[in-house]
Amino acid sequence: MKSNIIVGYKAFNEGLINNYNKEFDLNKIYTIDGKIKYGLNGNGYHMCLNLEDTLRYYQEKEVNICLAVGFGDYEIFNDEYYGYYNMYSVENILLVKKLSRKEIINYMKNTNVERIKRFISLYKLTDSEIIEFKNINEEIDNYIDYYQYNKKDVFTLKKRK
Repeated sequence: MKSNIIVGYKAFNEGLINNYNKEFDLNKIYTIDGKIKYGLNGNGYHMCLNLEDTLRYYQEKEVNICLAVGFGDYEIFNDEYYGYYNMYSVENILLVKKLSRKEIINYMKNTNVERIKRFISLYKLTDSEIIEFKNINEEIDNYIDYYQYNKKDVFTLKKRK
């Protein structure tokens, strides 16, 4: 078990309600008792260093994302198979600010290509938001077509000759 301060992000359903139907408030410290463990059967408040990683369990939903500070004991989880890194279960969490969609889009536009691709694959963008990501490069355009416009033929295997 480690103890430190972690600044990152936490996702919620609409109204700052987590997947266990618990409602959260901004600027309030939440504390969990017991040994901290990551996972669905774990113990602690989940948060991530990368904004897009918070969307792992919030795909296809109206999602709220908050800037969060975790502190006290924590456990880190990295799922290399699926490419999710720096996910934490923390003993204490403080939600500092609920990010607007504009803040989320602006933040993600200024990250690297791999993070933008993961974000596009998990976050339902509006047409005007999609325009902000178009033409960064062909790979991102393909992700937009596949994940946002459901054009499943974008990523098809080519037959060997």
